[in-house]
Amino acid sequence: MNAALTGQRLMSTEAEIPRELPGDEPDDVLFNNIYGVRTIELNRPKKLNSLNGSMARKIIPRLKEWEKSQMANVVIIKGAGRAFCAGGDVAALAQQNTQGPKGQEESTEYFSLEYRLDHLVATYSKPYVAFMDGITMGGGVGLSVHAPFRIATEKTVFAMPETTIGFFPDVGGTFFLPRLDGQIGTYLALTSEQLKGPNVFYNGIATHYIDSTSLPDLEARLAELHFRDTASLPDRLSIINATISEFSTGIPRDTPLQLTGAIRTAIDTVFSPAHSPTLPSILSSLDALTSDTTAGPTVQDWASKTRATILERSPTSLLVALRAMREGARWSVAEAFQREHRIAARFMRHPDFVEGVSARLIRKPAERPRWRPERIEE
Repeated sequence: MNAALTGQRLMSTEAEIPRELPGDEPDDVLFNNIYGVRTIELNRPKKLNSLNGSMARKIIPRLKEWEKSQMANVVIIKGAGRAFCAGGDVAALAQQNTQGPKGQEESTEYFSLEYRLDHLVATYSKPYVAFMDGITMGGGVGLSVHAPFRIATEKTVFAMPETTIGFFPDVGGTFFLPRLDGQIGTYLALTSEQLKGPNVFYNGIATHYIDSTSLPDLEARLAELHFRDTASLPDRLSIINATISEFSTGIPRDTPLQLTGAIRTAIDTVFSPAHSPTLPSILSSLDALTSDTTAGPTVQDWASKTRATILERSPTSLLVALRAMREGARWSVAEAFQREHRIAARFMRHPDFVEGVSARLIRKPAERPRWRPERIEE
């Protein structure tokens, strides 16, 4: 396992730092210096800034460089266009997997590189701010959710959609999803439901909510900050938090709130390990709610749709995701990435990943995947 995924941050040698390879895109990540701020801009807007090895090989060395620089006070990561980052480039990985064991091994190596980057973000020694402005899914979540500052806007669309493509919630999802309030994490992991705008903040995924038009001003303000040489990391984070809060706005009154009220109560009950320890018991609980007139029509309709949604997902992905949610609450962030790497390697050899990505993203028109096995009971 990569040194960056072990229990401690280790001093990196030049040999451990990835370098760009021939064929890497030259401008898929843009870097900039603005006084004390260092910015990372994901720059594949036509691909919704989907993360690939070329991008990771650029970002890791730059983060390492800035970590050592006394001139770099704050790191900001953002995306070009309408997405922050819509995920990893899973279409390329699926096509690679069709080449057999060699291709599958290369895909597994990509996840090692991606998780190394995510772990670096999670353990970074300088303030790191993620502008989750736009689509933020899968690999984009790994670049943002482990940061001390995660800013949602009215344009943010958050999801962990892995079970829809025959994969599992990775990029540290086994660490952060079980730590969300109640059973929200398990619900999001199994259903891949999208949270939009202020709901990303309301459900504890983002730390702040700011109107997207204020982000350039916030970036300029952060660039003006000066820290004492003796200021500790907690002191610096406190100053940055106060600065971001100056730009924070209240939740717009016309925004529909998700996962609240009776539905939230139902989520915390149905997906609780004490109430529904297994996937079949979760489905049974949802089925019972569908016909329970005392629950009310809103909850009944939610239960019916949620059950149908889960049954569309890869059975293998669902079982792996549920076990990860149950056990991940006890894992450290390093252990989570170690385990995820082993699980990802298995999925690269499983037919559901290629089938799920091909059916949803490659074949036109998109179609329902043919999972193997097809049913949870199998």
